[in-house]
Amino acid sequence: MPTQDTSKIKEKILFTLRRRGPCLPVHIASEIETSILFASAFLSELFSEKKIKMSNMKIGSSSLYFIPGQEYLLEKFSHHLKSKEKDAFELLVNHKFLEDYKQDPAIRVALRSIKDFAIPFKEGEKIIWRYYTEKEPVPQLPKTILQKTEPIIQKSKYENKEFINEKDKEIKSLNKQEDNQKELDIFGEQKKEPIKKPIKKILVKRTSKKTSASEKKNERFFNKVKEFLIEKSISISGIEGFSKTDLILKIIDGGVEKVLIAYNKKRLLEADLLKAHKKALEYNLPYIILSLGDLPKKLENIIEAVRNLSGIDKLS
Repeated sequence: MPTQDTSKIKEKILFTLRRRGPCLPVHIASEIETSILFASAFLSELFSEKKIKMSNMKIGSSSLYFIPGQEYLLEKFSHHLKSKEKDAFELLVNHKFLEDYKQDPAIRVALRSIKDFAIPFKEGEKIIWRYYTEKEPVPQLPKTILQKTEPIIQKSKYENKEFINEKDKEIKSLNKQEDNQKELDIFGEQKKEPIKKPIKKILVKRTSKKTSASEKKNERFFNKVKEFLIEKSISISGIEGFSKTDLILKIIDGGVEKVLIAYNKKRLLEADLLKAHKKALEYNLPYIILSLGDLPKKLENIIEAVRNLSGIDKLS
């Protein structure tokens, strides 16, 4: 497989996002002519480097990725919101500011789900929801914004290129202004900063643009491994290879570089353990093994026996 400089691939991804706006991993995979698995990995690295942003909204099982400053373009994808979320979105679009306690319970729940569009803050003891492009101080809220208000469906304005350009200028100008109202973090999310180590080159497998069932399965497995690593505050420093049965990564765990071998199967064999050991020896690094199932009792006993072994001698 040909090798490519990852910095050039990342730059091509950034160029694509600047040109196309918010994209799914499948769109990026098509642009850089690689698999969705690798495209997702590059997007994850760019996100952790804070060069791109990721939407809370899901289209299928994937988030949208975009350049900072393109937040307003997410409105084009609002039709992917669920029924009540769409109602809450339309209500917020029309009124710009909503008092939380005056809304229907279902709308209040939906407002908390559309984090890309609804920004909460407090005014006294009241929770106020602000439409994400609004920066000016909250106006005097009219009494007509009551619960069970029917949303007005509006045609998207983003078909007009001139409007997009003007809106882009407006958002960039507003971002420079100081926000006088303190936003309320009611979601309770704490982001952990992963330890990143730059990588120079990576093997990239070129595939056809059509996504196969095998590719989708690999992507699901990669996402499962990635979620596990995020939970453990472990960052990915490089992708060394993948196949139908395993994924090999270089990781940073507690400031220490290691090799991670993740097996895409439920039952591990002795051969899998030996393969992981040999791969770690190639990189001269400690290693971690992940699998979809529990470790067989026989393999557990072997590992325990080796752990307590101090040496083996041959009798002459």
